[in-house]
Amino acid sequence: MAIIANILVGLVAVLHAYILVLEMFLWERKPGRELSGFDAEMAEATAPLAANQGLYNGFLAAGLVWGLIAADPTGFRVQVFFLACVVIAGVYGAVTANPRILFAQAVPGAAALTAVLIAG
Repeated sequence: MAIIANILVGLVAVLHAYILVLEMFLWERKPGRELSGFDAEMAEATAPLAANQGLYNGFLAAGLVWGLIAADPTGFRVQVFFLACVVIAGVYGAVTANPRILFAQAVPGAAALTAVLIAG
């Protein structure tokens, strides 16, 4: 189960690294505009906000990588903390911004958190 947990944590970290790139560097380009549904003018106006969100997603990814490479019990605790943050952010985003965030962020985070807790 530990291998499955590590794979899921790694996938969630990669997802958040991808979100960082999308929100910080591609927001005003086609991939970012397709994600947000914004036209070029709105994407430009909201780019600073998206970049800020992207930075936070990068912190989540970094924390998950830290959890993967740190020795236990620190690694386990770090993974639980950052995965809980991912789930909370995903639920909040689904309620306040877009319901798709629940499935794109909270569900993968919850699956990884469950696996980590079972393996722990």
